[in-house]
Amino acid sequence: MPEKPDRNAIEVRNVSKLFGSGSAQFAALDRVSVNIRENEFFTLLGPSGCGKTTLLRLIAGFDYPTEGEIFLYGKDIAVLPPFNRPVNTVFQSYALFPHMTVAQNIGFGLEMLGKPKAEVAARVAQMLKLVRMEALAERRTSQISGGQQQRVALARALAPQPRVLLLDEPLSALDYKLRKEMQIELKTLQHETGITFIFVTHDQEEALTMSDRIAVMSAGRILQVGSPWDIYDKPAERFVADFIGESNFLKGTVSDIQAGTGQVRLSSGAVIRATLAEGFTPGGEATVIVRPEHARAVASGGQLSGTVETVVYFGTDTHIHIRLDGGELFTVRQQNARSRSCGFEVGDRAGIEIADDGAQVLRD
Repeated sequence: MPEKPDRNAIEVRNVSKLFGSGSAQFAALDRVSVNIRENEFFTLLGPSGCGKTTLLRLIAGFDYPTEGEIFLYGKDIAVLPPFNRPVNTVFQSYALFPHMTVAQNIGFGLEMLGKPKAEVAARVAQMLKLVRMEALAERRTSQISGGQQQRVALARALAPQPRVLLLDEPLSALDYKLRKEMQIELKTLQHETGITFIFVTHDQEEALTMSDRIAVMSAGRILQVGSPWDIYDKPAERFVADFIGESNFLKGTVSDIQAGTGQVRLSSGAVIRATLAEGFTPGGEATVIVRPEHARAVASGGQLSGTVETVVYFGTDTHIHIRLDGGELFTVRQQNARSRSCGFEVGDRAGIEIADDGAQVLRD
């Protein structure tokens, strides 16, 4: 049988949002279009002020677009108030009622919807089990930890069975170890419930860990949408490559284009082969990205050469910073073996071998 086509939970079509007036007016969103599929974990990723929370608020109904359309399962919801949308939101602050118990917080929204007591009790019990909080059902939320409060906020948002759950940086208040644990729990929860999650964060690691797809935003626009692998390994332009992970950027001139690759002559005179970003049109100087783990430091040979400036041990790997003969600083990340030395010391000459498909020409 043919595969069932993906169904869109949310469709955003040419949405703009303007704030202010006159000379002070600015576009928080600039003609943004994106489709978010049913039952996927979709992340809006970008720096502060890029428009990701504004887009989330428009989907939730807390604000309205200046222009454009927003559809939920084919229904135009752009002008509907929040209570008429089958969408719930988990906020960064959780917004729990400290005088209520865990169970009362989870059931509050259901009671406001006028659900029968028996139905509320059954749903609360189901949610407590889902987030593994049965033992704390009668504890007040002011008496539980931050991670437990986050679970209660999730359970409360999921209790009315929304078709889409919006999450506005809900892990940012947690310490590092707990945040890592909750990333896995959130992804598991999304898989178990089958609800579309739309997650907002500025944390690239969080996005790569949890997402089915990621939209990278900057200055009110979506620059690239793709799987974590697409975004990290095949960034379309320099901002995306620079924002996601560590990168080496080299300037050069592209020639001899064939089968999606080009020959790049760097400022040092070295020549490397690099894949071209989709839609790339050569013309003058271009930027090449090489991820640190896609290169290897060697005693001699390699496409590039330079002098070791620093060697930094990180436990699982070592970063070797090499000043190339052309003047650029290049970082190589090598996984550590049992030996204590990576084989290089400050001042050593080193070559750099770039893996096949390890270099890519970007749009600036």
